[in-house]
Amino acid sequence: MTEGPEMTVLSPKKILIIKPSSLGDIVHSLPVLDVLHRCFPRAAIHWLVAKGLEGILEGNPMLKKVWVIHKDEWKKITKFYSTVAELRKLFRSLKAEQFDYAIDLQGLFRSGLITKATGAPMRIGFEEAREGSTVFYTHKVEGGRESHAVDRYLKIAAFLGCDISEVKFPFPTSFNPPFVTPYLPPIEDYIVMVPGARWPTKRWPAHRFGELASLLPVKTLVVGGKGDRMLADEVVERSKGNAISVAGKTDLMGLVSVIRGAGFMVSNDTGPMHIAAALGIPVFALFGPANPARTGPYGSGHTVIRKELLCSPCYKRSCKNALCMDMITVEEVAAVISDFLRRRLISA
Repeated sequence: MTEGPEMTVLSPKKILIIKPSSLGDIVHSLPVLDVLHRCFPRAAIHWLVAKGLEGILEGNPMLKKVWVIHKDEWKKITKFYSTVAELRKLFRSLKAEQFDYAIDLQGLFRSGLITKATGAPMRIGFEEAREGSTVFYTHKVEGGRESHAVDRYLKIAAFLGCDISEVKFPFPTSFNPPFVTPYLPPIEDYIVMVPGARWPTKRWPAHRFGELASLLPVKTLVVGGKGDRMLADEVVERSKGNAISVAGKTDLMGLVSVIRGAGFMVSNDTGPMHIAAALGIPVFALFGPANPARTGPYGSGHTVIRKELLCSPCYKRSCKNALCMDMITVEEVAAVISDFLRRRLISA
């Protein structure tokens, strides 16, 4: 179901994708970029992204320009006047580009306002978008709440008449092999673990990641941001010498390179998990408060490990007991991985 005026721009010259954050959501949006690029090969496609996440987009040959906004700074009352000045400059610059399509994949008031500021004749978003952002759109697309985020985003491309039958995740060419990085130890075979997550309720205890690493037949590289270093150190401490932390030592390009070289990944529900799935790296995803049908690892060959509790999924960022994650045992995860390794050995 769609709403809005009839489409008047059939061959767009310029398209703006508005998807500032988060890392996993941006990865989920990459197939939209691929489809639009194939559908409108002559169009210049721009992307508006939050500061700190531009590394996942910069250098992508499908993008003409990456716009970086300081949205986290906009929330600070002490930055009020500088934020207003920055927004005015941003709005003027966006309008001067004369975009034909402005596509809001974020669906919040701020992204809707930016969509409106472009002045594009077609401003497209989801009809179930939040915070009143739908008032800024000329066209609304029914995305649905239960479908996977990748499939939901692609509905907008389908609305524009594009073929969405083939799903690809176009990473910048700079992420391709060889994987020569200053922080990657000289080891050939390794797996990756991700003990961090933005929500505390999404985190499996770090010491269990470490205990699991101690049971695996290959080295483990622990990845994450600077804020995950303590969690990563705990994994290393419990791994009996089988884990190495590179948390906080990689930029986004380096993170993708490390993940691309892994045999498989064990992860909480977080951005690196989606990068691995997009790269075709098998993922063992530990899920609790969120619904893997919506935000689990996309595609085949992945395994979701979760407990079927009456209270899950609850989508809560805080919980007094978080049984959904606490009930997942090291032995349970180790058994699933052992079965995977056994099947891989047989098929080799």
